[in-house]
Amino acid sequence: MDAGHSNNGDSFEDLSFWWVFFGMFYQLLKKRQRAIRYNSILTADDRVTEFLHGHWERIFNRTRMTRDCFVRFSSIMEQTGRLTPSRAVSVEEQLMIFLFVVGHGASNRDAQETWQRSGSTISKYFGIVLEAIFNMSGEYIRPPDMNNVHHTIRYSNRFFPYFQGCVGAIDGTHVSACVGGARADKFRGRKGDTTWNVMAACDFDLKFTYMLSGWEGSAHDARVLEHAISEPQNGFPFPPPGKYYLVDSGYANRGCFLAPYRGTNYHLRDRRRLGGDRKKEQFNYRHASLRNAIERTFGIWKRRFPILRSMHQFPLDKQAMIPVACTVLHNFIRMDPASIAQDHVSGDEDDDDASSEDDSVDADPDGVDVGESSSHLNIPQDMDMGAFRDYVANCIHEGSSG
Repeated sequence: MDAGHSNNGDSFEDLSFWWVFFGMFYQLLKKRQRAIRYNSILTADDRVTEFLHGHWERIFNRTRMTRDCFVRFSSIMEQTGRLTPSRAVSVEEQLMIFLFVVGHGASNRDAQETWQRSGSTISKYFGIVLEAIFNMSGEYIRPPDMNNVHHTIRYSNRFFPYFQGCVGAIDGTHVSACVGGARADKFRGRKGDTTWNVMAACDFDLKFTYMLSGWEGSAHDARVLEHAISEPQNGFPFPPPGKYYLVDSGYANRGCFLAPYRGTNYHLRDRRRLGGDRKKEQFNYRHASLRNAIERTFGIWKRRFPILRSMHQFPLDKQAMIPVACTVLHNFIRMDPASIAQDHVSGDEDDDDASSEDDSVDADPDGVDVGESSSHLNIPQDMDMGAFRDYVANCIHEGSSG
């Protein structure tokens, strides 16, 4: 009996030894395979150095920023402690990984090949940078100066004094969502694609001043706006009395939101036809010309960050954070004149719809020099938005007829 027990024990120990041996061998094999897989002559650090010190156009194409803009943003992230370098990955590389994914719509595999990192490392630092930039939204997505008239309005005889109380424009846009299964139906917009309905406000420098992300694509724009203004935690930037935002006809003309007349044409080719309500057409035309700022801003934003048009399979909470993070980056880039100039060169600043709209605005035959002495057209406290819109329409008509 004792000898039998001894033989069984030896067999168990031998088996355990071989399990441990094969386990260690498998791990070594995996490491060797990984070392063989990521065998580029250039390491990730070499690539970062190459982009930072190479031709200026290379880093712009890679990060969607000029070199100076990238270095400044990287310094802010590190000095404020939002990002910290690890033993193997610098802050600059962490940022470049994130910007490569959002600025090119690159997949995890594309990023692995570019940066010679494992898929888990790419995912880890993408998430870290996403959260860090998202948490900067309060600093970089801020309301404009609502007490002064923006120069776009003040020095335009089409807009001043008629829209001198305007502080920006609001609209919704659809951003790609990667959702499957039963939940997909809630995210399907009018075109059948799964999307997020993102509401934003912008100023006339084409910077975002507010963003609400996280609504499914099936939600109506008006519902998203109602949620934004009714819940204090959403932080909607209400303008002071007498000021307002421009919105399209999908929103109600009330409160601090000035909408166009519904059912009335406003494009230049429509205005040349005979008939119609001339006052309403003139108002809608100028209203649309000024409100076009939000369409241009959305256009630049989506072209700069292609991930907004083709979302990857991230968790839903991360997908909802990505538009906000891209907005922080957009606004930071808009603070850099060199990046804006490069946008013009690369075509990111141009928008086909916006360009045709702007060209037709310049051809407005009703533009007159109203001068600084014109009466102020802020909303009187005792006037509702419907009456104010009629009042502005009358002033525009009288000014163009005089």
